[in-house]
Amino acid sequence: MSRPGLVLEVDERTPPVLVHEGEGFRLERFPLGTRVVYPPDPLPGIRDVEAAIRDALLNPLGSEPLPELLYPGMRLTIVFDDLSIPLPPMQAPDIRQRIIEQVLEMAAAKGIDDVELIAANSLHRRMTAAEIKHIVGERVFASFWPERLRNHDAEDPDDMMLLGRTKHGEHVEINRRAAESDLLVYVNVNLVAMSGGSKSVAVGLASYRSLRHHHNVDTLRHSRSFNDPEHSAMHHSYDRMHELLIKHVRVFTIETTMNNETFPAQFSFLNKREWEWSLRDQGAFLAAKGANELAPAKVRRRIWQGVRAPYRPTGVHAGATTEVHPHTLANIHRQQLTEVHGQSDVLLFGLPYICPYNVNSVMNPILVFSLGLGYYFNMYRGAPLVREGGVLIMYHPMPVEFHPVHHPSYIDFYEEVLAQTTDQATIESKFEEQYATDPWYIHLYRSSHAYHGVHPFYMWYWGAHAMEHLGDVICVGANRRAAARLGMRAASTLADALEMASDTVGHSPSISYLHSPPLTLADVR
Repeated sequence: MSRPGLVLEVDERTPPVLVHEGEGFRLERFPLGTRVVYPPDPLPGIRDVEAAIRDALLNPLGSEPLPELLYPGMRLTIVFDDLSIPLPPMQAPDIRQRIIEQVLEMAAAKGIDDVELIAANSLHRRMTAAEIKHIVGERVFASFWPERLRNHDAEDPDDMMLLGRTKHGEHVEINRRAAESDLLVYVNVNLVAMSGGSKSVAVGLASYRSLRHHHNVDTLRHSRSFNDPEHSAMHHSYDRMHELLIKHVRVFTIETTMNNETFPAQFSFLNKREWEWSLRDQGAFLAAKGANELAPAKVRRRIWQGVRAPYRPTGVHAGATTEVHPHTLANIHRQQLTEVHGQSDVLLFGLPYICPYNVNSVMNPILVFSLGLGYYFNMYRGAPLVREGGVLIMYHPMPVEFHPVHHPSYIDFYEEVLAQTTDQATIESKFEEQYATDPWYIHLYRSSHAYHGVHPFYMWYWGAHAMEHLGDVICVGANRRAAARLGMRAASTLADALEMASDTVGHSPSISYLHSPPLTLADVR
């Protein structure tokens, strides 16, 4: 049994606490009385992963066994989550590879020839051949790439199919190959509670016309926690779309969960509680920090982006989506949930070098905003860890850097849109359609490796709930010009940030630090 999560109150004996800050990290001494929220220790992994996969396929939930759904002459489509999860990417073999190989073996045993594999990248950038190979493995890649293994293209008019509208008027439009298949097998990795379930097909294979119904300012403002699906307007929309979708498409869902062994051996101190660091861990910290600070920026980025996590699977469940997903959520909660009593005046957290949208890329200022105010702020269940009107203090250098191939519309969004306004509703009404339908952005999305033209808008909307809830946002170590452009303030140190926050929360605020890595989900009572 792993140890449960822990809320530590900082006192005179508490050692400095590790804080991520982009492609670096520091040890920070927090004020006395600060609550440090740690996740549970890593859960034990499944001992025989291949057997667990086979058992899930043969004994699914709410469905016949997978072999009974397969027959000669059928059209089978296997869809899998793209590189946006898990983070960091997992060490080979990827769990998706291991599942896909077993599904293909069962299909081959039934004599099925019409099989295609599609990456559910939605409006994300197309993955490169090497990135797809890492997910599906050498054998599958060699057998199917590129004719029968490809990225989803949400802007291909010939390969999208409108299934209808929900009772709320939401368009349900997905990949045509998937829609016209006799069976769609979806292979998922769930990193956080906001992923998987009804979202997988309805978002991963969707078009802009579908996504705009839930990826909008109003819906996101009313999604009080993306990690609490029962109280999320966005997830309610996913559920309605999935309900219509499965009337047209037979979906066999396979969901997996991982433990929180986030970093390999050379960075293992990042996975531990600081007072439990051995002399070896302390030495590893000093060596890694020193080397990291001396390395040129390009070398440092290459090292961090090359990290592969030694995750171990904690669950594999298959069958009907609505039957499978509760088991997935239960596993995520077992691994991430820590009970916290009451809210704080100030919420602290450090942001790492990676988010779902800069894998093998650059964390630009808009992604910093989205990661902090959209993802980390929402790592709670029940109520935000910070009270309404409180202050968020996060750590990130926020350099004004953009990947020119991956994020072309982000550059224009930062320079043109945010130069005029940061108001989400104004941005949505005045600029979104122009960027979403721009022929050049569409061309780059389809033919290069660029995120869709509308993608930076969605990243900006992710922060809608947080911006409405908070009284101030301060970023320690941030580029001041970038922070001002994003509508937040920059501080040089934590002491400076707390002094700045005193105008909002006074000079003796209650403080909570959401410790990461690994990911922690605060169950606020």
